[in-house]
Amino acid sequence: MKFEFFIGKRYLLAKKGDSFISLITWFSVGGITLGVMALIVVIAVMSGFESDITTRILGVESHILLEKKHGNFKNYKPVISMLEGMDEIKTITPFIKTHAMIRSSFGASGAVIKGIAPVSSDNMGGKLNLKALVREKNRNNEKHILPGIILGRDLAFNLGVFNGDTVYIISPRGMIAPYGYIPSMKKFVVKGSFNTGMYEYDSTLAYMNIEDARHILRFGKKISGIEIRLTDIYKAQKVAGIIRKKLGPGFIVKDWGMMNRNFFSALRLEKTAMFVILSLIVLVAAFNIAGSLVMMVMEKTRDIAILKAMGARNKSIKKIFVFKGMCIGAAGTLAGVFLGSILCFLLKHYEFIKLPRDIYYITTLPVKVNITDIIIIAVSALLISFIATLYPARQASGLDPAKAFRYG
Repeated sequence: MKFEFFIGKRYLLAKKGDSFISLITWFSVGGITLGVMALIVVIAVMSGFESDITTRILGVESHILLEKKHGNFKNYKPVISMLEGMDEIKTITPFIKTHAMIRSSFGASGAVIKGIAPVSSDNMGGKLNLKALVREKNRNNEKHILPGIILGRDLAFNLGVFNGDTVYIISPRGMIAPYGYIPSMKKFVVKGSFNTGMYEYDSTLAYMNIEDARHILRFGKKISGIEIRLTDIYKAQKVAGIIRKKLGPGFIVKDWGMMNRNFFSALRLEKTAMFVILSLIVLVAAFNIAGSLVMMVMEKTRDIAILKAMGARNKSIKKIFVFKGMCIGAAGTLAGVFLGSILCFLLKHYEFIKLPRDIYYITTLPVKVNITDIIIIAVSALLISFIATLYPARQASGLDPAKAFRYG
């Protein structure tokens, strides 16, 4: 062991007369531990919220959305054939989307109507029973077999309808009669409901068979666009770029990150702000490290003078105090990482913190621990601790041995 580390280790073990310096040292370790632990827990909870919200959004929205720049798709089958040749694509779903009014016997509400093909569509992670939208065969030549519709949970609640009840879809795409414009209206039977946990979707969205949507909206053989789901959602930007190059400038291709850019940017900004705010705890603890080292320099003035008289260089004196400060910072960082990881594990598996159901869409704190976040937090704490040691180490190395012996 080099003598700098040997002396630094001896200085870490305070004597009885240095109890005040030892107390400040323990406060420094405790402050860094608390700061690192709080950072790990808060960042893990925010990552959990981001992951949970991403899962819920992608349960309703597609990974890639393909639309025409002007108007609706007319000849879309060649495009689908081209997409089917790409390995990264899981499902390809043509859809029709428009705004309409839904009326029941208890009230009316505006809604976003989405017509999809039940065979080729994904089922929103199990939240959507697509089989209910398959058209029933009219075996008995009955004229009044109603098409089915699936409503969001909050939309169904606002309309006061349940499975088996009937509703009317009123679309502005009607026709002109001799006595004026007549909106298109058709009767549907409620085949089910879905719950994504997000009010924006559950209160406005309704699904129907794409053929029924074509009929009521008078779309003919056209579609609004194509939804694409991938085997790996994090390749969406890359795959969207490939599709954009293949189709040319006449199409709009958006990946899920682009469609929700403002929302995810706000989440990342909030995560960064919380990191900066909670880093102040580590910064305060670093001031304690600097304070304890400055007091130790004053208390060990004679020792430093003796070391210099024996031939120790300024660089060696710096190493002694940097070593002590880094030991304090490393001890607090390791303790904070350990306690933060344990607390995240308890929050994730035992869910002892409950959230009010009427305010949040989830009832427990979502926790997602990323190794990258822990490494960044630990390195940041060690870097702050190192910066805190520079001033005391410089003061110690600049000490004049002659003056120390004369006045020490």
